[in-house]
Amino acid sequence: MVHYVAQGFMLGLAYLAPIGMQNSYVINTAAQSSKGRAFQVAIITAVFDIALALSCFYGVGLLLDTFEMLKMIVLGVGAIAVIAIGISLIQSVPKGIESQNVEKPLMEIMLMVFAVTWLNPQAIIDGSLLLGGFKAGLNPEGSPFFILGVSLASASWFLGLSMLVNAFRNKITAKALRIINIVCGVVIVFFGFKLGWTFVTQYIVV
Repeated sequence: MVHYVAQGFMLGLAYLAPIGMQNSYVINTAAQSSKGRAFQVAIITAVFDIALALSCFYGVGLLLDTFEMLKMIVLGVGAIAVIAIGISLIQSVPKGIESQNVEKPLMEIMLMVFAVTWLNPQAIIDGSLLLGGFKAGLNPEGSPFFILGVSLASASWFLGLSMLVNAFRNKITAKALRIINIVCGVVIVFFGFKLGWTFVTQYIVV
């Protein structure tokens, strides 16, 4: 089952790394705040992100296990959507670290992280397609280990990102963010084709 954890961990890192609203907030906090505050924000972000990942994985996954036609549709559409997400990341051009007020009360920060995680329709849609699609291609025994890997990736990514940016805050450039997006875009495209292959072998090839 270790390979399921490793697969989930790799996919989780590739999905989390692109510079979106969550990462931008963590990066800006780590670049402009104390190490303690940066750590707090990273933990809060990881908790909300793991909760969203679990909801996307098991919520959509339960429906997929019940309705075979829906499973086929999500697997096919998910493969196309994941490839498109990866390509858009490769083509995106980050603007770098932006200045913002990060020294806010902890409750206000929690509400902000909740908003960028759970009130982001694109994150919910992409997460459902990506994780739900992979749930469709996994056997029941491997699913818990796969989502464990995704959860470990979330905690590792946000904590690692926060500590790294806080330590090298003066060296983070738009060029560095661009490289991150390209690398992760390529990995996500690879996973998209993997989903597509699962769709073909399960529903096309007889």
